[in-house]
Amino acid sequence: MIYVALLRAVNVGGRLLKMNDLKRIAGELGFDRVRTLIASGNLLFNSDKDERAVKSALELALSTHMGSSVDVMIRSAAEMAAVVAASPFAGEPGNRVVAIFFDRPPPGDSIESAKNVAEERLALGSREIYVHYPSGQGRSKLRLAGKAPGTGRNMNTVARLAELARELK
Repeated sequence: MIYVALLRAVNVGGRLLKMNDLKRIAGELGFDRVRTLIASGNLLFNSDKDERAVKSALELALSTHMGSSVDVMIRSAAEMAAVVAASPFAGEPGNRVVAIFFDRPPPGDSIESAKNVAEERLALGSREIYVHYPSGQGRSKLRLAGKAPGTGRNMNTVARLAELARELK
């Protein structure tokens, strides 16, 4: 199965991970057809393992390599395509819309419990929360409630990952 792994908080705040190291680690785990996209922790690969096994193996190997835990969200190629198709803000610029990926569906009250919402618009996905940042994410003070780790990618990156995953099939 073709997977996309989205690593949380790498190459920010001093947590450096070279994409060549990420590809090497994935190869050592037995994944094949390994590719990365931009240096923000996006990995595409093929594996016969299920999502849980892939996630566990990657998190363990990355934690060993980095010296601290690294959360990884996993999606199949079909799930990535579905995230693109389901975007409620498809008419907005892709660099102003972010999909925040979680392991599980976000709680139903995630939108209502968000803090510091100004002009942002939010919508629930299956295991994502979509956020439209009209003035850009860097200016936003938005905070999502909850303790589940997640990682965001703008929709330009999500669409490119979905396209690359489709090409790996």
